[in-house]
Amino acid sequence: MKFDDKTLKRADFCKNKCPVCKQARKNGKGVLYFLVKIESKICPYCRAYEKVYGKPAFE
Repeated sequence: MKFDDKTLKRADFCKNKCPVCKQARKNGKGVLYFLVKIESKICPYCRAYEKVYGKPAFE
């Protein structure tokens, strides 16, 4: 599936640069994990990550 450049950039930011999402994925538990689970419904970067990689930003 092809994605536009904006979606790919947002997904890359969420994966490699977002400090909250990176910690949530690294730890797999805790406050940041819970926050990203809620935030992923609102944050365009988390939504792009889920669209491109096929899994939620906190996994």
